[in-house]
Amino acid sequence: MTLFDIEAKTIDGQPRKLADYAGKAMLVVNVASRCGFTPQYAGLEALYRKFADRGFVVLGFPCNQFGAQEPGSEKEIASFCSANYDVTFPLFGKVDVNGENAHPLYRLLKREAPGILGSEAIKWNFTKFLVDREGHVVKRYAPTDTPEQIAQDVAALL
Repeated sequence: MTLFDIEAKTIDGQPRKLADYAGKAMLVVNVASRCGFTPQYAGLEALYRKFADRGFVVLGFPCNQFGAQEPGSEKEIASFCSANYDVTFPLFGKVDVNGENAHPLYRLLKREAPGILGSEAIKWNFTKFLVDREGHVVKRYAPTDTPEQIAQDVAALL
């Protein structure tokens, strides 16, 4: 299975094949609305707007597995992101990123880019994975790595 074989539900409940993003570099992020890292939405949106015309997209996957920091419904999440951060990059329905119910996308991302000491577990919200145009995971970033710090790596892929 490749990244492009995976399907996920959009924030409004529509199925979306990740193959729709083939040919684009992607930054896949597990997001949350009530996290200390939530202000990174602004940087993620700025990164998306800066590089979208060069074939780049940010994909946000809300997750409530860390401190219950994403308790709202998909509709509430979409409204929050729009009202507070003017998010225009694609958002998806809530997913688990760890455990037996982890979304297939996150199983693949963690296998291809394990964390420190080879651990596959996602440690917190706003863990980021940079994926190239062919669907290969290039790099994994910690929640503390800001979108501004990642911009150079994104530019290098484009």
